[in-house]
Amino acid sequence: MKSRIVLFAFCVALLSSCGNKGNDTGKVPEFAVQEVQKSTVSLMSSHPAATIEGKQDVEIRPQVSGFITKLCVDEGATVRKGQVLFIIDPVQYAAAVRTAEAAIKTAEAAVNTQQITVDNKRELNKKQIISDYDLSMAENSLAQAQAQLAQAQAQLTTAKQNLSFTQVKSPTDGIISKIPYRLGALVSPSMATPMTTVSELGEVNVYFNMTEKELLAMAKSGDIKEELNKMPAVKLQLIDGTMYDAEGKIEIVTGVIENGSVLMRAKFPNDNHILHSGGSANILIPYNMENAINIPQSATVEIQDKKFVYTLQPDNTVKYTEITIFNLDNGKDYLVTSGLNSGDKIVIEGVQTLKDGMKIQPITPAQKEANYQQALKDQHDGNLATAFN
Repeated sequence: MKSRIVLFAFCVALLSSCGNKGNDTGKVPEFAVQEVQKSTVSLMSSHPAATIEGKQDVEIRPQVSGFITKLCVDEGATVRKGQVLFIIDPVQYAAAVRTAEAAIKTAEAAVNTQQITVDNKRELNKKQIISDYDLSMAENSLAQAQAQLAQAQAQLTTAKQNLSFTQVKSPTDGIISKIPYRLGALVSPSMATPMTTVSELGEVNVYFNMTEKELLAMAKSGDIKEELNKMPAVKLQLIDGTMYDAEGKIEIVTGVIENGSVLMRAKFPNDNHILHSGGSANILIPYNMENAINIPQSATVEIQDKKFVYTLQPDNTVKYTEITIFNLDNGKDYLVTSGLNSGDKIVIEGVQTLKDGMKIQPITPAQKEANYQQALKDQHDGNLATAFN
């Protein structure tokens, strides 16, 4: 147990002194240095907390009031446009249709009777047996009867429409969501909660946020709509960390900036219905930059929103150098747009301990790792020898 404690303490001390070898002995400390070169860099920008929504999520609401007499589908079912989802008690609406049909027959009879009266009075008027006033009164009565017939016909149309509304149908292809109302429940057009929601999932929209700074950079490059068309296909990282097998396309950017970000929308195919409304994911946007210098973020120091690196000088001293970086990064590296040139050497670890003009002993990252592994091996071998003694 004592040997394990000693080994652990040594490793901690070794890690804390890594990159500053020789500080306590007066020797020049060693730091890993890397030469930078321009190259074509592929960068993947991640936009977390994206929300998945069906191409359209249609709330199903009744257009007539009544009790549900039949549920034709269950939650999670795949439905087609025009498929019956619910049946509302049709008795009163069927009766209204019959009443309207009877009213039409009555109105038609009244029109026919009045038409005969008008025809007869026209003949009598020609023979000057009745006055023009009597004829006009008969013709007005005919017009009134015809209007009542038209009204009855309109009532029949409304009654038939209401009867058809007792069969609640899907307006689109999609997936049935939760069904809060069951057999026997009373529903009406004024209720707050829909009977269910049909999500059209052949394609899905994924909404994500882009920072105001990123949007400004895009706008400066040209027309935003043109820039969106130029953007490459985007990828979708699912909540379990796996990558969705189909790529999407950014379609729109909203015009309102809220809390320093703007809402974007990307469209993805969803033929296998893997993606569902309400799900979460990460949008990954690829960027390719030519003649770019890629450096690890650990090699930088940030002061007042400015980035600095330590560049190695010919006399092995380091120089505090300001750099500018591309507005997107992958969380591990930065793309340097100015401040460095091909062939420059920068310190890539332990930069918080450096000072401008400080002299160091540059070593390669491979040497740094080899020294570290050798130190661990020497300590391990030493502890084993002590244990056997």
